[in-house]
Amino acid sequence: MTAAPTRREQILATAAELFAARGFHGVSVTDIGAACGVSGPALYKHFASKDAVLAEMLVSISEELLANGRARSDGAPDAAGALAALVEHHLAFALGNRALIVVQDRDWSSLPPEARERVRTLQRAYVDVWAARLRELDPRRTHDAARATAHAAFGLLNSTPHSGLLDDEAMRALLRAMAHRALGLPAA
Repeated sequence: MTAAPTRREQILATAAELFAARGFHGVSVTDIGAACGVSGPALYKHFASKDAVLAEMLVSISEELLANGRARSDGAPDAAGALAALVEHHLAFALGNRALIVVQDRDWSSLPPEARERVRTLQRAYVDVWAARLRELDPRRTHDAARATAHAAFGLLNSTPHSGLLDDEAMRALLRAMAHRALGLPAA
């Protein structure tokens, strides 16, 4: 049984949907509060500012991606198994968090500098989890090539906000197959 989201989690999820639909600058604290069923000023009990909402939204998802990515990689028997597990994890993220992908892409420049650096640090570490396993799979691959391959895979997997032609399960199967081919893994 999954616990009900906290008010803070509800605010973050609601803000992500609003930011994705209208952009960070097109949404006010009052808009977020109204969508959550509280007054705008009541949000200040949970977050110091709208900037703080954006910062926590993107930092927390980056922390989650890295922690879960490391766990899946470490729990795999070999490089191919680790990469397949990483693909599955990232697919679940991409299909379940389309709004966050849009916000990350479009509203990156609105992120406060300290949060931007934290997100970049976490993202580099996440890329390195993938790159290490890619180099294990093919030791001739340079570190830079492995990182570039990981970024290309993320681009593919993070295409979910722009691919509404298929239902989630069909999209999952398509992206899984494409990612496996791109990464040099056996067909899934």
